[in-house]
Amino acid sequence: MTPTSPTSPSAAFEELYGHAPEGVWVAPGRVNLIGEHTDYNDGFVLPIALPQAVRAYARRRADGVLRLASTRVPGQVVELDVAGLAPGGVQGWAAYPAAVVWTLREAGHGIGGADVLLDSDVPGGAGLSSSAALECAVAITYNDLYELGLEAAELALIAQRAENDFVGVPCGIMDQMASMACTAGTALHLDTRDLSARYVPLDLAGSGLTLLVLDTRVQHDLADGAYAALRAGCERAAALLGLPALRDLAAADLPAALDRLPAELVPLVRHVVTENGRVEQTMRELEQHGPATLGPILTAGHASLRDDYRTSCPETDLAVAVAVAAGALGARMTGGGFGGSVIALTRTADADAVAKAVTEAFLAEGWAEPHVYRAVPSAGARRES
Repeated sequence: MTPTSPTSPSAAFEELYGHAPEGVWVAPGRVNLIGEHTDYNDGFVLPIALPQAVRAYARRRADGVLRLASTRVPGQVVELDVAGLAPGGVQGWAAYPAAVVWTLREAGHGIGGADVLLDSDVPGGAGLSSSAALECAVAITYNDLYELGLEAAELALIAQRAENDFVGVPCGIMDQMASMACTAGTALHLDTRDLSARYVPLDLAGSGLTLLVLDTRVQHDLADGAYAALRAGCERAAALLGLPALRDLAAADLPAALDRLPAELVPLVRHVVTENGRVEQTMRELEQHGPATLGPILTAGHASLRDDYRTSCPETDLAVAVAVAAGALGARMTGGGFGGSVIALTRTADADAVAKAVTEAFLAEGWAEPHVYRAVPSAGARRES
């Protein structure tokens, strides 16, 4: 049975599955203020959760069957045997929720099936962690449905392992921790080695500021190998330097360390070490002066991603350059790279003009019009009803 013009996802769920959901669980996308490609190097990150989120409408099943549907794929229901889930056995969007169920079972949790309908307004492929939001929505749903009693960090690790081992993307922990653990009105300073977290107030509106998200609409797929190659390069560099991870390389020791590395690894290491420094610099600025002084740090972070890590593209580079020229205090690519979104910190009075300038520049190049959002530090994963 397929839904016919449902008035809500809850109505669509009932039309698809023949009964009402037990509840609704929500997990947000994220924007990372600073700290890109540092998480898989045991480093520091500073994300915020977004208002855009994935909602999971769900009900337990007693027969071990997992049925998955998405409002983005009307009429399609993917039916899976929970006990038979295995990496490589599920393709497309359904691999992400299936991965979480498989990972929970692999971790020893006695879970069964469920009927699930997913509804998302997190843009896919935009560098805003749509996949992590999907994973975390399913993780918190199963945690409640089966009364597992797992904490936010434990669920984030389940979601990360799902993406690593089932989907095949060797991501770090930042996206899942941001989706699970962020709080409204704050940025999350996360030490990705031990998952210790500090919450720093981020009152953008009270400071007369707006954080624009400029989605270039250049789709990125982190499962295509480029991301894995970057991570492998960082791990190789750490091994050559005799370090557990690049996080352990102090900024003062960076010049000497770079002299010991093959040329192709030098820019990767330089980015990771300086980016960790930018996270700490951002924390100091927020605590001492507030967000109005962060602009130059963001722009420096983009230059490092562009010139050293080489994960930017012409569209993100243009968005940054035009935003700054139009009055943004600073701007940078956010997310894994190879497309996706740019964040631009602006005075609220200048936000519309900055967005207009970037849009006009894209159209002048013959590119698709970027989608523009205003990022508001929002709450992490939770049961909604």
